[in-house]
Amino acid sequence: MKIAVVILNWNGSKLLEKFLPSVISYSPNATIYVADNASTDNSIVFLKEHYPSIKIIQNTTNGGYAKGYNEALQQVSEDIFCLLNSDIEVTPNWLTPIENAFKEFKDVAILQPKILDYKQKNYFEYAGAAGGYLDRLGYPFCRGRIFQTLEEDKSQYNDIKEIFWATGACMFIKRDIFNALGGFDEDYFAHQEEIDLCWRAQNHNYKILYVGTSKVYHVGGATLGNMNPKKTFLNFRNSLFSITKNLPKRKVFPLIIARLFLDGIAGIRFLFQLKFLHLFAIIKAHFSYYYYFFRIFKKRDTINKDIKYFECTSIVLSYFLKQKRYYYEIVNQRTS
Repeated sequence: MKIAVVILNWNGSKLLEKFLPSVISYSPNATIYVADNASTDNSIVFLKEHYPSIKIIQNTTNGGYAKGYNEALQQVSEDIFCLLNSDIEVTPNWLTPIENAFKEFKDVAILQPKILDYKQKNYFEYAGAAGGYLDRLGYPFCRGRIFQTLEEDKSQYNDIKEIFWATGACMFIKRDIFNALGGFDEDYFAHQEEIDLCWRAQNHNYKILYVGTSKVYHVGGATLGNMNPKKTFLNFRNSLFSITKNLPKRKVFPLIIARLFLDGIAGIRFLFQLKFLHLFAIIKAHFSYYYYFFRIFKKRDTINKDIKYFECTSIVLSYFLKQKRYYYEIVNQRTS
């Protein structure tokens, strides 16, 4: 089993300088690639000068996370892809539990480790935390992170557990399955394309695991902050994309209507908070969704098994009305 650690880079020479040393030191049996998305800084010069042993893949354009990885991974032949953000610090022996899990669980296609906050290392990090799920309305959330509330890591998630989606910040996926699924959907550009990929994997009966015995530290927001309006736009639009593509037909339109209504409420909330750019981002997200609707709908997977998509009723209701802030409080509302 050969692992390729593939770091997607765009004008991130400072991040490479800071975080590459840990990847090199603690990944002795992996091949390390940097896939560069047409950077205009000195990233390539820096790599060639300081890390000549690292394999460089130069994409011709900045196609975002989805297209960037799709193009780069065509040139990678190892059995397992590790898609690693450039702002992640890995830890000693981080790959060993991952390798063991792939060997033990033969039907697993995708894995993620524990994602902790680089700035507060005893807390989980926003992007991925201890594994991702969806609620009944299709909103993504994580063990260890509900909206902006992050749990302290007290070893409560040091387990190996089946999850619904793995974070793109540090995702391990078998090469043959990534290729069979057609890679990431490039219409997403960035954000939540990993949820779509994992959802498609679930529709084909592949399993996804969280491995809490492996951990990494993620800066988060190094490219696009959590409260950046562009991220608001991408998250709202791309979540609608995923629902449209991956739910069984009988469930798609009722859920889309509900989500459009709830997005409107979110917009009103931003209005009262005087966050006008985020309000406009939601409006823009809806118009973009309408524009792409038929194109996205045509991509619907022909396999629509009635698997268990949802982990709980509504994180919006639980979090904002019932004041439940943590995963262990919300999953008590489990649904079949």
